Amino acid sequence: MQFQYCFLNKIIIGLHLFLKYIKKTMKKAAIYALLITIFYSCGSNDRGELVGVKVKKKWFSEKPFGMALIPGGSFTMGKQDQDIIGTMSTPTKTVTVRPYYMDVTEVTNNEYKSFVHWVRDSIVRTRLGYQAEFAAMSATPGVNGAMPTGGIQNYKFKDTVENATPYQKYMYDNYYSFDTIQPLDWSEELIWDQQDYPDVDYVEVMDSLYISREEAVDGIVSFNTKFLRYRYSWFDRDNAARKGGNRKDFVQTEVLNIYPDTTAWVKDFNYSYNDPMHQDYFYHQSYGDYPVVGVTWEQANAFCNWRTKRKNDYLKGRKNVTQVPDFRLPTEAEWEYAARGGLEFSTYPWGTGSTTSDRGCFLANFKPVRGNYSADGALYTVEAESFNANDYGLYNMAGNVSEWTNTAYNLSSYNMASTMNPNVEDRKNKRKIIRGGSWKDVAYFLEVSSRDYEYLDTARSYIGFRTVQNFIGTTNN
Repeated sequence: MQFQYCFLNKIIIGLHLFLKYIKKTMKKAAIYALLITIFYSCGSNDRGELVGVKVKKKWFSEKPFGMALIPGGSFTMGKQDQDIIGTMSTPTKTVTVRPYYMDVTEVTNNEYKSFVHWVRDSIVRTRLGYQAEFAAMSATPGVNGAMPTGGIQNYKFKDTVENATPYQKYMYDNYYSFDTIQPLDWSEELIWDQQDYPDVDYVEVMDSLYISREEAVDGIVSFNTKFLRYRYSWFDRDNAARKGGNRKDFVQTEVLNIYPDTTAWVKDFNYSYNDPMHQDYFYHQSYGDYPVVGVTWEQANAFCNWRTKRKNDYLKGRKNVTQVPDFRLPTEAEWEYAARGGLEFSTYPWGTGSTTSDRGCFLANFKPVRGNYSADGALYTVEAESFNANDYGLYNMAGNVSEWTNTAYNLSSYNMASTMNPNVEDRKNKRKIIRGGSWKDVAYFLEVSSRDYEYLDTARSYIGFRTVQNFIGTTNN
């Protein structure tokens, strides 16, 4: 009995020691595994395999506000065989376009006005910034050498030295000079009411930007639109790729006045009373959702540049955000493909057949019959989101206003252009294609395959535009 007790005791002790050993061993193994994990996490864990550059965040295309995704694909471009005259300049041709985003409506007065106001405010703040510097240099320091504050000093240039990053300090020391426009401070609201101007320096600046008293009617002065000049740069990628050379040789700088030509309402029509449109169409708030007109091809491109800049400036303040592709004018092929709305061989955006519905209602804003402009419900333009959208969700791809494209006009451009993303972009050719017909055109120009042209520096009361943006990747991924 004693023997059995001793034997059991030895077994228990052995098991205890064994379990203690196992526990100790497992603890060491766990620590070892942890160290291995930490080691590999600090370095490369690809085991020497080709896994590509690690990205912080998977990128997804964000649909811009007010745009529709055009899926891309192939279609038959050009006039049909029954239009003998049209097929001479626009022969039938199967082409393919890549996916892209397109404005659902033409760019409206309110949308373009935001561009005008941004340029106006930038100019005012720049003038105020310089005036604040002049006032500070001629001011008498106060107690303890303090410089004056308030008034015009609220609008001085942004201080890029105080609390600046090393990068900002370097850029300021190496690139900013007295004749360089320094960063603007947008935090202070501009004062437009003359009775609320804070000081004489502010009055002096604002007075220099308004029309003179001699030009005022009934003493009413307004902002002088000749100062609304927008400066931007763009890179001529096409010529750079084909010719090569120094990069700086292909950087183009544009400076132009961006205010729409409201006089087009008068100049486009002789012996016609269109003064109310000249006076109110762009200015009055009741026309805010109507398509902007009187905009040249050059001004439309400037708007595209500003829209890109506006979006990217917003994204700079966010982490891990990729800048958006440029907004631009559509190519002729992109415009026609979008106008068809996926309907092959259609005459109009709504299909083939008549310009009226089965109830006799007109399907677009144009010039029906003989001079009966108002038969479709409007004498001039209508709101940008009027009539029925096509199958891509796009409004007024026929009628209302003709639209600028990026394509240069050439009688043989259909034969010259590629079948893949066709476009004839000739900077020396001043004639640019317009599409879609307008409120003053007959039904023929409403056809999705009809084309016309206008000179790039010409503004018309019946020409507007809409923008597109490249879709990155494919729509079937």
